[in-house]
Amino acid sequence: MLKLVLPKGSLEEATLQLFSDADLPVRRSSAVDYRATVDDPRIDDVRILRPQEIPSYVADGLFDLGIAGRDWIEETSSDVVSLGELRYSKATSRPVRIVVAVPQDSAFASLSDLPDGVRVSSEYPELTRRFFADRGVNADVRLSYGATEAKAPDIVDAVVDLTETGRALRAAGLRIIDEILTSYTEIFTNRAAYEDPAKRRAMTQIKTLLDGVLDARGRVLVKLNVGREHLDAVVNLLPSMKAPTVNELWGGEAYAVETVVPKNQINVLIPELLERGATDIIEMPISKIVP
Repeated sequence: MLKLVLPKGSLEEATLQLFSDADLPVRRSSAVDYRATVDDPRIDDVRILRPQEIPSYVADGLFDLGIAGRDWIEETSSDVVSLGELRYSKATSRPVRIVVAVPQDSAFASLSDLPDGVRVSSEYPELTRRFFADRGVNADVRLSYGATEAKAPDIVDAVVDLTETGRALRAAGLRIIDEILTSYTEIFTNRAAYEDPAKRRAMTQIKTLLDGVLDARGRVLVKLNVGREHLDAVVNLLPSMKAPTVNELWGGEAYAVETVVPKNQINVLIPELLERGATDIIEMPISKIVP
């Protein structure tokens, strides 16, 4: 039913892992094969292509469903229908940012300081031109094929580059003076596919599975036992999505309690639970959370 296109490059490994965790494993003959399959009745065909191209191909109807960053949707001005953000990137769940950066010793402190004719290098030339023009800066924007941060100050005066943490820019001796865009990974379709009820239903179901995986990441299921006299103290300590589940154990003198908690809190939570009277604490991973 659906023709799916997934991003090659920096998002590739994280995207394939997401689909695998969602029980939609992507299979191909080798790591360099651009054709793949997913053993699912909703997906007929899978391609793995550069994310720069994906929004245009989806908008043109060559594929029904695509995944790429918002940065490439904006760069290509592609007319697609977003089904929502998928909050993952190459290394973290944080978004990436497209920023304007200049050398540390540059006299430019803000975008308004940049003179007409300022030389700017970017892998996002169209997005950069629009951004500078909207702010009244006449910039000489030059397409970069990579290593953009290495081109200032000898080749250009400023760069427009993508950053997740800012470390690479700082290491290159650059500082950020403005931000153009915050970009999450998105899943999107074209208008014709979106208007097809069967395809829209299939796409919504797939996104539900992907969202379930992303919602589960960073959370764990905690199970424990606690005596009646300590129940309130333990339950009051527990974070939860709605409310902890509490079931009375045989004999009526103790309870089994379970709840979902953030993984980054568990190292503090477990000792405190023990101090408040909890016993038999079990921490379990979660594959999906579907509200």
